[in-house]
Order: sequence, then structure tokens, then C-alpha cells
Amino acid sequence: MSQPNLVTNTPLNKKPKEINVYVLLLLVLIIASISTYVLPAGEYTRTEVNGRSVVVPDTYQGIESTPVGLMDIIGSVHTGMVEASSIIFFVLIIGGTFGILTATGTIAAFIATLSRKLANQEKWLIPVMMLFFAMGGALMGMAEETLAYIGIMIPLAIALGFDVITGTAIVLVGASIGFTTAIMNPFTVGIAQSIAELPPFSGIGYRILLFVIMYVVSVFFVYRYAMKVKRDRGYGFFADGKYEAIATQNQKLETKHKIVLGCFLLNFVLLAYGVLQYEWFITEIAGLFLVLGIIIAFVGRLSPDESVKAFMKGAGGLISGALIIGVARAIVVILTDGHVIDTILYYASSAIHHLPPVLSAVGMYFLQAIIHFIVPSGSGQAALTMPIMAPLADLVGVTRQTAVLSFSMADGIGNIIFPTSGYFMAGLAIAGIPWIRWAKWILPLILTQYAIGLVSVIVAQLIGYGPF
Repeated sequence: MSQPNLVTNTPLNKKPKEINVYVLLLLVLIIASISTYVLPAGEYTRTEVNGRSVVVPDTYQGIESTPVGLMDIIGSVHTGMVEASSIIFFVLIIGGTFGILTATGTIAAFIATLSRKLANQEKWLIPVMMLFFAMGGALMGMAEETLAYIGIMIPLAIALGFDVITGTAIVLVGASIGFTTAIMNPFTVGIAQSIAELPPFSGIGYRILLFVIMYVVSVFFVYRYAMKVKRDRGYGFFADGKYEAIATQNQKLETKHKIVLGCFLLNFVLLAYGVLQYEWFITEIAGLFLVLGIIIAFVGRLSPDESVKAFMKGAGGLISGALIIGVARAIVVILTDGHVIDTILYYASSAIHHLPPVLSAVGMYFLQAIIHFIVPSGSGQAALTMPIMAPLADLVGVTRQTAVLSFSMADGIGNIIFPTSGYFMAGLAIAGIPWIRWAKWILPLILTQYAIGLVSVIVAQLIGYGPF
């Protein structure tokens, strides 16, 4: 009788059944399409504030129903891919750059050297690197930018006795901690506080406390799992050996490898500076990685032909994850064309209006979590919901700072489990982890984080989290 795998509750010699993520997203797409026939159509008036389209409170009005037809549903996938093209091509460029980096032998040499230096000290990898990515998420809103580091952390984790999920979690969960608590995240708290007319990055002390709590809980979850894998590889997930070949190579770290790593580090510094100083986003960051690929190809002594082939191989490995982003975007296209997103927001906010202040804050939190599934973009969700939530908070006795906190906490947590989150699905594609496998593994942590978020919102309302 085979021993069960406690992670998946299946025998180790039996591959667990997986639900194809495309099938899952198409099912959600069908449900979204049906909702355009069931829900009344309506819309808010929109205006432009600081270059962003935001809704005008108290302007919702019902309009003639616009249910989507069969051709609209079929065409939504293509439209979704067109609308998400900036992220899709960003992912492919990241993959291509990583392909060049791999072809230079730098990753294999770096992993071999670092694994020797961390011998008997591998337990520090998880808390130290998760803190690094958490700070990136907290201070500069790192999300898509983390994808380039998944391919490095996975073979390093495997070389130290862990698995693919551990290496992926260090990056994705780590960045999510910072993005969620949003100490100075310009894409969530920065935009939301601007719309709510709060002082920039006010209330930072409470968010730092939440950062510490979320960090400790998340590191404990990932660390405990990683130690189980180290004791028994049967607990782990290794993506059919996709990264083990890199992890087991024993190359020497040569001068050219050190220069390539230096370029990679300099790229990160320039990225951070550009995001914070010049508000760089997808287009600028993609260009930066493209230049990085050219430079490391030259330093790594790859011929032009070898460089192009390495780039194409790296990008080709992410085609599946890139296309998932477009399919997920199709859901938003359907709900937008059916004019039901604003309807959902209107009726949900109207229900919250009649609750006591504490329950209103809780209602805002759950509403933001639901909307995040539909609108996975942090800045997009802030522009959609905060013009309504800020004045609503005044009416129901909730501080505007608490309303912003409800948004930022609900927005960040869903980023690493919702299949509509584009960069997250791309990250799983890089790692080779099926969404169902990841969801089963991370669900306990996600529920814990949502509980922490709920308590934090209640406490914020009770203490009058402000300045107002």
C-alpha cells in the first residue's frame, strides 16, 4: 500500500488530478456572460484625475440592458489578449532575457557556488529572501517585476534540498506580503489615498505593524513546508525535473558570470530608481530587461545567433502563461461590455450604507475582495472603487484611512491565488506549477491572511485609524 502524500492527500505514486486552468477560466467566462442577462445594466459617470479615469460618486444610473451575444463571448478572448498585450509581451521579454541568462551558464554557476556557501545554513534562505521581496512589494509595488527572479530562486531552492513550490513561494508570497500591507506602495495606497484626499502615505505606522505580522505568518508557513520537503522529497513538487538539471550542475563561477550577475543587480537598482523616481511601468521595465538581455549576451560571449535562439527558447517556455493572462482579461471584457461591473459596485455599496460603522468597514473589505477577482489590477481597482468608497465612508462613520486599508489588504491577498491575476499565472507558468496544485497548497495561508486583514480592518475602525 502506497504512503499518502500529506500535501495533496494522494498516494505518492499516483499523480493528482488537475483541472486545466484554461477550462477553469472559460467556465468563469461563461458565468460572467450569463450575469449580463441576469443583472441590470448600469454605469457611473467617469472623469479623469491625474491621468486616470475614475468614477464620479452618486452618478450611477440604469441603462438599457446590453447582454453579450455568442460572437461577443467568442471575440472576448481575442479582445482580452489585445487589452492585456502589454503584460503578455512583458512576460515574453522577461522569459527571453532569462533564456539568455541561462544560456550564459551564469545561473548554474551561481546556484552551485551559493549552495556550497549556504551548506548547513539553508534555513536562512527563506526568511532573508522573502524579506527582500516583501520590501520590494511594500516600497515600490513589485509584482510583475518579480517574475525574472523565479527562475533563479527555484533551482537554488532545489539545490538546497527544497522544491519548486518553495522557490516560487519565496518570490510570489514574499512580494505579496509587501504589496498587501503596502507601506509605501505607489500603485495601491498611493493612488487610493490620493483619490480619498488623504495625506500621501499617511497611517504608515499601522501598516508597518501589519507588515511584520504578515511577514512572520507567511515565512512560518513557507518554512514549515520547506522543512517537510527537506526531510522527505515525497512531500515536494519538482515540475517533472524542469529545474533539477540546473540545480545539480557544478559549474565554477567565472569572471564573466560575476560580471553578468553584476549587470543583473544593476538592472534591479535602475528598475527601482525608475519606478520610484519616474513612475516607470510595464513598457519601461520591459525595455530595461530587453537591454539587459543584449548586454549579458555580449558579456556571456554568446554569438548573435546563439543569443536569438536562447531568447526565443526562454520566451517560448512562457507562451502558455502569457496566453492565460489574455483569457483572464476576457472576463473583464465581458463584464465591461455587459455594463454590469458598475451595477455590482453600486448595489454592494448601497447594502453597506445601512450597516453599523464596524460592519460597514467589514463589508467594504469583503466587497473589495470580490471586486479584486474581477479587476485584478491594484491601480485599476483603486480608480474604480475609491471614488465611491471614500464618500461612502464619510456617510457610514468609517474613517477614509480604514476604507483605503480595506482596499489595499483585500487587493493584495488575492494576487497569489486568483487565476485572473495575470502576473501570478505567468509566475506559475515559469515554475511549471499547475494552478490547482498551488491553490491546494497555499489556501490555508490565504485564509489566514484574509483573517488577519479582517481583524486589521475592524481594529482600524475601532481605533479611528486616520487622520480621518
